[in-house]
Amino acid sequence: MELQGKRIAVTGAFGALGAAMVQTATAAGARVAAIDRAAVPNGFVAATAIGNVDLADANAARTAIDAAAKALGGLDGLVNIAGTFRWETLADGSVDTWDLLYRVNLRTAVTASKAAIPHLVASGAGRIVNISAAGSIKAAAGMGAYAASKSGVARLTEALAEELKDRGVTVNAILPSTIDTAANRADMPKADFSRWVTPAQLSNVIVFLLSDRASAVTGALVPVMGRV
Repeated sequence: MELQGKRIAVTGAFGALGAAMVQTATAAGARVAAIDRAAVPNGFVAATAIGNVDLADANAARTAIDAAAKALGGLDGLVNIAGTFRWETLADGSVDTWDLLYRVNLRTAVTASKAAIPHLVASGAGRIVNISAAGSIKAAAGMGAYAASKSGVARLTEALAEELKDRGVTVNAILPSTIDTAANRADMPKADFSRWVTPAQLSNVIVFLLSDRASAVTGALVPVMGRV
């Protein structure tokens, strides 16, 4: 199993992609700490689950990551999935949306990564995988705030990869297109869902980036587009 014995923290772990990531990483042999702003769902299965965490708060993020590392006996990987989406034009929308998406999509990745760095360096083969977006490369109308925040995730990935490349930690990001979730199907009922990328497919790519096989990959922004 690709992640046998690895200790992985996943943020945004109770959402569609986060839950799939927890399941896939566990099946690959990892012990997973699931972290989310929401309360722990009934029946949620992970080595440890930590709910009600505002990861945009640096102190809360540090407390949660330290608790995850303590529960797992260390930390070998961090997957920053916490995020949200808004479609809103600038003319008809609110400037506050830009602040919201920055806070949820980018700041949470910053705070969690900063908190995890000492643990990942100590592991000797640390991994960070972030979730950017295909829209960060070219934004459509109504996607400005979202694309800007996800572009920030991409730049964070590149800068942190350079910062940590001589300390035994790799930092990469995936760039999904539309993800096949219940929420996206409800929002776009006429779309061809078969063309979208699934949470399981994304999780498989993330598992590779967390694994020893990806030890030479850092600073990469990997498109995972399905057939969009």
